[in-house]
Amino acid sequence: MSSESDHKHNAACLELFAKLSEYLDQELEADTCEKIEQHLKECPPCRNCLQTLKRTVELCKAMGTKPVPSELSRRLRSMLEQLR
Repeated sequence: MSSESDHKHNAACLELFAKLSEYLDQELEADTCEKIEQHLKECPPCRNCLQTLKRTVELCKAMGTKPVPSELSRRLRSMLEQLR
């Protein structure tokens, strides 16, 4: 018996991953949504991925917008410059 961790993603899984954000934002055609929903019914790992993405979006929205502290911003810019 295989577990979800043994799941091998197929082309349908990869196609779903590419469209998850648009699916959540209700930006896809109805037929595409139906295909995604059918896949989700049959694929527990993809359902889990969708639930994780939904939760991540909820958490980000709950955080609101706050400015990045100036010291952190300065350090990030310095690190990015070093990477160039």
